[in-house]
Amino acid sequence: MNLVTLLQPPRVVLGNGCAPHCAEYLAQRGVRRVLLVSGTPVLPTLGAVRDALQQANLAVVTATPVDCEPTCALFEERLAAARRENIDAVLGIGGGSAIDVAKLLAALTRGTQTLTDVFGINLLAGRALPLVCLPTTSGTGAEVSPNAILLDEAVALKKGVVSPHLVPDAAFIDPLLTLTVPPGVTAATGLDALTHCIEAYANRFAHPAVDIHALEGIRLIAAHLERAVRNGRDLEARAALALGSFYGGLCLGPVNTGAVHALSYPLGGRFHIAHGVANSLLLPHVIRFNAPAAPERYAEVAMALGVRPAGSAAATAECGVEFLAQLSRRCGVPQTLTEVNIPRDAIPSLAQAAMHVTRLLKNNLRPVTETDATAIYEATF
Repeated sequence: MNLVTLLQPPRVVLGNGCAPHCAEYLAQRGVRRVLLVSGTPVLPTLGAVRDALQQANLAVVTATPVDCEPTCALFEERLAAARRENIDAVLGIGGGSAIDVAKLLAALTRGTQTLTDVFGINLLAGRALPLVCLPTTSGTGAEVSPNAILLDEAVALKKGVVSPHLVPDAAFIDPLLTLTVPPGVTAATGLDALTHCIEAYANRFAHPAVDIHALEGIRLIAAHLERAVRNGRDLEARAALALGSFYGGLCLGPVNTGAVHALSYPLGGRFHIAHGVANSLLLPHVIRFNAPAAPERYAEVAMALGVRPAGSAAATAECGVEFLAQLSRRCGVPQTLTEVNIPRDAIPSLAQAAMHVTRLLKNNLRPVTETDATAIYEATF
């Protein structure tokens, strides 16, 4: 059994209609002035939460919305603004972008460290402000993870801050907050969550205590994603995705992801491809690359996806790959890099950039060289 450290919020509340309960939690912590970090599409849907905050006598300072995958420059602007307010807590409500910004604001608003100081693993000195997070998409699992990701535009690459201090004090996971998420975002974020679970299960540092979350997350997302894409008001499907995304988030701290995420970061950093779309494009090809190293592991992934055994572990794993490609296609997600307007001559620089994401590549079941990365990118055309 590998050594593993499990990090998650001390309070996790799950269920329909739980979102407004965050106000009572904050009030009980003695909070009086909270910074709300969210996105423009989300803010109009937060009436019940705002009413609860008002009833709890909490003053709300609304940060400038986070409406794209956040850059270092965007974060620095939000940080300067937060420091001008006398806030005593941070409330992140949104997708992974808004929640990642909220986590870093809670950590750095009263701190002395800079972003450059904290990029990497366990470099953050602490967090002075209470932090509560509510996801409005079923994708990143950021509400329960110790990770936050920003795009460093200077090098066109996403960088991560990984620290126990980024684990929120509480997460309120309310499927009702996801009912208005558009089909395209539902598909991309759901495939991101599915990738979290698959990469955590098929991982050099996989652990039985994490496997149970990973496999159940795969089952839930595979069985319900297309339903939620086709009918966003399908509450059963939305609840299943919220739970699957939560399970994926629980996998990120102790095990994390591998080559799919490492190779997707340059696609997002240079070409601004949505993170879940980039993962979906790469996932089948990375599995085919990795499968010879652990065919039984990928066969178990395939069966969790709903695939029947196919005579051998390798054959079953390949059926799983085909299932993933079909699921992505049925959900309307692009299938090739050509479809997202990435030129083939970008491959060498993409492969070179991916080699710098050692934080994730070290988890991959097979070593990935620059030549390997080039071949995987080539396969996505």
